[in-house]
Amino acid sequence: MDSKKVGLLIRRLRKEKNLTQKNLANQLNLSEQAVSKWERGIGFPDISIVPDLSRILEVGTTEILSGDLIENENTGVNMKKLNYFICPQCGSVTVSTGNAQVSCCSRTLTAQEPKKASDDQKMKVEIVEDEWYITSAHAMTKNSYIPFTAFAMGAKLEVVQHFPEWNLELRIKRYGHGKLIWYTPEEGLLYQLI
Repeated sequence: MDSKKVGLLIRRLRKEKNLTQKNLANQLNLSEQAVSKWERGIGFPDISIVPDLSRILEVGTTEILSGDLIENENTGVNMKKLNYFICPQCGSVTVSTGNAQVSCCSRTLTAQEPKKASDDQKMKVEIVEDEWYITSAHAMTKNSYIPFTAFAMGAKLEVVQHFPEWNLELRIKRYGHGKLIWYTPEEGLLYQLI
């Protein structure tokens, strides 16, 4: 760890939050001199306060300890190329248009790479008037169900939450073709083009 880099990052983030050294120190129950030492690169924050410092400055602990912010190099957004972060514990989904650090249920999540669904994994898609009518033969039990379905087009994303022991049925307005994406704990993140 480079104490100068860490100090410069803490100073930059503190100023972005319009906090004085004293404001930050008070929130951490420390002296103003401790914050001053960090920012001058004379010392590091104690590891026990890094989570609180991270929360106050709204960055990850990894960034604070490394002294670097990971910049997103995303220059254009295509909804078909999103990153999906799925919590294995609760099934929650977080979607990002670029690199992100995501955690849920006290776990750091990695982006899931969607795999093309085989014929027996695909959802049934029918056209009903001006909508896609989508159903699945998945059992939807408490132990194994599809927590969400997403439909991604170039400039639009629609996400629908599903619940165990309910039939999976949804209707999505037909704006054009896109990518239907869903997740099961056993098979991972799957997609089919419609």
